[in-house]
Amino acid sequence: MKAWNKRALLGAAALVVSGTAWSQAKSTADGIAEYRKMLEDGNPADLFEAKGENLWKQKRGPKNASLEQCDLGKGPGVVQGAWVELPRWFADTGRVQDLESRLLTCMETLQGLNAAEIAKTPFGRGEQANMEALAAYVSAASRGLRMNLPQTHREEKVMYELGKRAFFFRGGPMDFSCASCHGEAGKRIRLQDLPVLTRNPGDGVGFAAWPAYRVSSGELWSMQRRLNDCYRQQRFPFPGFASDVTIALGVFMGVNAKGAESIAPSIKR
Repeated sequence: MKAWNKRALLGAAALVVSGTAWSQAKSTADGIAEYRKMLEDGNPADLFEAKGENLWKQKRGPKNASLEQCDLGKGPGVVQGAWVELPRWFADTGRVQDLESRLLTCMETLQGLNAAEIAKTPFGRGEQANMEALAAYVSAASRGLRMNLPQTHREEKVMYELGKRAFFFRGGPMDFSCASCHGEAGKRIRLQDLPVLTRNPGDGVGFAAWPAYRVSSGELWSMQRRLNDCYRQQRFPFPGFASDVTIALGVFMGVNAKGAESIAPSIKR
């Protein structure tokens, strides 16, 4: 066979192989997208949302009070639009707070519950289970709105920089960081594309999709729980619930997600 014929055949074969690989990758991505779309029609997060609304209005704790006067940043009792602007600076606590840490403040000051004890409670149990339901209710009230975290207060800017450093910090036995999975495009895990969280991740892909119902565990996960599991996967020590480093990471990811449509509470594998 002539040399040019061999080259032509090899080139054609390469095109077929690459075309087949591209088709398979496209089919996998399309299949996952279709799977997620089907799950959205019966998202169990709706049940957590309903529970959270009831908890928001229910009088509980030593003070027998509801959370209806809780200020999430938009004024006492205002829920709509609050989620897409959290974490943010709160003057009454002198801290930048995310949704869960702010709910802790309200549960303690308004209802008389013990915030320190709640923070030590394992995820999915007791008041932590209530916390996740409240997170579903509050985030659902901002579904369809665009992420718009403030960066006007000095401490908000400081927390963004702290979150950035935490995101890129490498350590542990695996020499891992958040950026190892979410720092550049084209990375996948278990056939799923990993969102890039160092820049705007697109509508509801990354930060704007949490809290979310996890099909694999049958539970609703708040952002605090999601970050806790990320630390577990990195083989790092677990961070304290609502600790500064977790809030700072929320600021970093949330500011980077500016303009992304919130679809929380969403549904994940």
